[in-house]
Amino acid sequence: MGSVRNITSYSGNGLRDWLVQRVSAIILAVYILTLVAFMICHQNLTYGDWSTLFSNLFFKIFTVIALFSLILHAWVGIWTVLTDYVKPTWLRGLIEIAVIISLIGYFIWGVEILWNIQGVLF
Repeated sequence: MGSVRNITSYSGNGLRDWLVQRVSAIILAVYILTLVAFMICHQNLTYGDWSTLFSNLFFKIFTVIALFSLILHAWVGIWTVLTDYVKPTWLRGLIEIAVIISLIGYFIWGVEILWNIQGVLF
């Protein structure tokens, strides 16, 4: 007899979900520490300082990775809470769909802002 798999889990594997949470948290911590270090090194931040930082290709890629990590981290966390506390399957499914659509929209919006893409989606 095969095992039952929950299709709304990130990976269908608790260990993988746990690992995604930990790796994404580390990426987010490094990203935040990088931003804090930048702010410490530039006491009187100007728009030009921020523009220079975010126009750097390495930092743009790092920001996209951090944004994607945030989306994955949020999904695993929200999915865990929903499966623990929202028992009606139809309601949990409805909330999960709304969360997935929101997270995808936030990711696309963030990339659009970061790469200065005008009007691709929003």
